[in-house]
Amino acid sequence: MRGVNKSWLRTACLAACGAGLTMAVSVSTAHANEWPTGDVRLVVPYAPGGTTDVLSRRVADLLQDELDANVVVENRPGAGSTVATGRLARGGRDAAHTILMASPGHTIGAAIYPDLDYDPVEDFVFLQNLIDIPNVMVVPASSPYDSVEEFVEAAREQNMTFSHSGVGSSIHMSGELFKTLTETNLTAVPFAGSGAALPALLGGDVDVSFENMPTVLSHIRSGDLKALAVTSAERSEHLPDVPTLVEVGDYNLDQFVTTAWFGLIAHESFSEEAQEAMRTALDAVMQREEFVSFADQLGAEPGQVAGEEFKQFIAQEVERWQEVAEQAGISQ
Repeated sequence: MRGVNKSWLRTACLAACGAGLTMAVSVSTAHANEWPTGDVRLVVPYAPGGTTDVLSRRVADLLQDELDANVVVENRPGAGSTVATGRLARGGRDAAHTILMASPGHTIGAAIYPDLDYDPVEDFVFLQNLIDIPNVMVVPASSPYDSVEEFVEAAREQNMTFSHSGVGSSIHMSGELFKTLTETNLTAVPFAGSGAALPALLGGDVDVSFENMPTVLSHIRSGDLKALAVTSAERSEHLPDVPTLVEVGDYNLDQFVTTAWFGLIAHESFSEEAQEAMRTALDAVMQREEFVSFADQLGAEPGQVAGEEFKQFIAQEVERWQEVAEQAGISQ
């Protein structure tokens, strides 16, 4: 080492050590933020074409940009969403990269299918509630009733019918909840989806329905249907002159608040790293103009809960729909 300045050597060593430490930290950070390491699968627990499917495909497109990874949509319909949800609950090697678009079927299914092999609350991670869509209490244009109060008084004196898109749908359970709270004589008339139920309502073959807003909004605006109330806590900006059932207040309706909510969940083993990456990406997605305008077209409001708050909301919904299902005698 003759002729080498020891001070310079010490400085060089420290610099080299510092560079090595910086490299190590960089590598560690890269490993800590490497999720996803492959394609992300977004499972839709319903057949293609419905609101859940259309929303999932829009979200998948936007998530791909934010995650810089392929997001593949996979439809797995069956038993009111419980087939796909049960498969997710069982986990497996794909659980680390699988998310599912949950909706009211997640909580209602737990109420009407008593023998499920999973816990709808504890077996999942609740990432983000994306949108909430109110249902609308609608009657045919030919109906003699122009208010909720008029309808309730009539339905207490005579038998009435309400249409729905299938047992356990939010439309069905909203009707059952209304019947229970108001003590009215309402008989549920099931159809194979809203596409089949809507003509019966428009034609006056049934007296009322509690349809999702996207299905009936254009018919309300055209005058083919009369909107008596919305089921959300606040009035909808899309129907500002239509009261909420809570506003009606009488007949125990101050307790009636329900929406068709949609949000992403994952298996309970979903890592903290994956959860953080998903929540960051979803926060960005929900602020993008493409998402905002899409939600507006559906008459939807942006979701407000994520993580633990979302989980608590799910637990409350399960308890509520179990009570409604028991009172209505609904079990599969």
